[in-house]
Amino acid sequence: MSADRGASDGAIADGDLGDTTAATDDVLVRARAWAAQDPDDETRAELEQLIDGDAEELAARFAGRLQFGTAGLRAELGAGPLRMNRVVVTQAAAGLARFLIDSGRDRSVVIGYDGRVNSDVFARDSAEVMRGLGLDVTLLPRALPTPLVAFAVRHLDVGAGVMVTASHNPPRDNGYKVYLGGDDEGSQIVPPVDGEIATAIDVVAAGDIRTLDRANDYTVADESLVRAYVDATAATVPALGLPVDAQPSVVYTAMHGVGWETARAVFARAGFREPAVVPEQIEPDGAFPTVSFPNPEEPGAMDLAIARGVALGADLVIANDPDADRLALAIPDGSGSFRRLAGNEVGWLLGWRAAARAAAAGTTGVLAASIVSSPALARVAEQYGLGHRDTLTGFKWVSRVPDLLFGYEEALGYLVDPQVIRDKDGISAALELLSLAAELAAEGKTIADQLDAFAARFGSFASGQVATRVDDLSRIGEVMAALRSSGPTELGGIAVTATTDFLDGVEGFPPSDILRFDLDGGARVIVRPSGTEPKVKVYIDTVAETPAAAAALADRLAAAVRPLVS
Repeated sequence: MSADRGASDGAIADGDLGDTTAATDDVLVRARAWAAQDPDDETRAELEQLIDGDAEELAARFAGRLQFGTAGLRAELGAGPLRMNRVVVTQAAAGLARFLIDSGRDRSVVIGYDGRVNSDVFARDSAEVMRGLGLDVTLLPRALPTPLVAFAVRHLDVGAGVMVTASHNPPRDNGYKVYLGGDDEGSQIVPPVDGEIATAIDVVAAGDIRTLDRANDYTVADESLVRAYVDATAATVPALGLPVDAQPSVVYTAMHGVGWETARAVFARAGFREPAVVPEQIEPDGAFPTVSFPNPEEPGAMDLAIARGVALGADLVIANDPDADRLALAIPDGSGSFRRLAGNEVGWLLGWRAAARAAAAGTTGVLAASIVSSPALARVAEQYGLGHRDTLTGFKWVSRVPDLLFGYEEALGYLVDPQVIRDKDGISAALELLSLAAELAAEGKTIADQLDAFAARFGSFASGQVATRVDDLSRIGEVMAALRSSGPTELGGIAVTATTDFLDGVEGFPPSDILRFDLDGGARVIVRPSGTEPKVKVYIDTVAETPAAAAALADRLAAAVRPLVS
């Protein structure tokens, strides 16, 4: 992974790939030592096959190691230090435990896991290793959503939380996300802590995991923890004054993830009728058989849910991603089908709702969004006399904004009640949207009407995105370098009025691999590498006289920028 990418989000992989055409004697020695300590029969056999017959792939597997960063760990399952496996996870668990001990933090941790392949195995390995090092360890009772871990860190008042998940990544991926308690209030890690944990992991990785003590006398949380999350989340919306038969009809999909059981309980606790479900996608399944990429943003991912919505004549279609920390919403499009709202559109509606609620209560605070999210939220904050803050991408930054009332990022992440949880939460966001839809229904209105009302009050905003996936990771650095050396002076026939390079340092932001191009008329284009996937991502935001004009301008800019990042 390029050094530039690591500047923004923490790299997925570390090390100079160099010449990987053949396995050297040194690689063979390291590979055999790795295989000897691997407790997993499958990955050990995989590695032994590489040792015996695929020198090129073996050299590639040992050309570096997964680097622990602000995104934790995330990679494809497989053998060796550049894949997610039991050796890598055990090293990470022991390193995190050593960090907590050496830094004087509370020596306690809560561990959760989703339904992906090996998530439960990685969670139990972590629990045993951390308990063996003397930590008080609580393991969640079964596969549960990521927001349960973020909630549990605060609810149990522990030093750290670990969630084994790759969120919305491809099916063969898995990952390791870390939260901190105490003064961090259950937020994800940020620098310099990520580097300190990485250093501790490196010390462990220099040895053999077979020498680590393990213990299985950790605590398995009971259902009271889940009930506490359900109760606290249900309480974030006003009491429902609409009878069940008058509520909007809803279709829900868990996208083969772990969201449904908990979401169902939250909706019921808050007084909402149970949504219809997409039966093919409602149970956890790490193979993700109906979607090639289990991300509600991806084309086709919500096709089954939308088909179900059409068949039932639903008013809303909602989707959680596999670990239920993200939310997607689709509404009737007026032609017999549905359209998925962009993450920014949902963010506008929820941000407006938070601002109106604060005004009604006579409270003040801050609305926050990642820098690549729409500037429309700033307009809402201005009209309501609230503060507004842009952050770097990632909820590790959004959640830490002081006096936060509401935060979001355009990638379908929403934080609707910072008093309950300090991370994005697709279940509480879904509940908030159900509450909004019910209130609108009581007035004879819909979510589409609310979007029109937003444009009438705050202006017509539109967003677009271009994402280029690469096979050769060096291509990411090349694209960013080319834009820095000879960036565009116009895009789509509109003059670029200012270029901001966040690597140079921008007030309020650490040096980051982000480029922003401001255009004449108020549009902007932001380019950055993804922090969790091998992609260059471009974010386009426009404002115009009408929603149609803003959308047309976003499409025009997307067409102009696509060749620059391909």
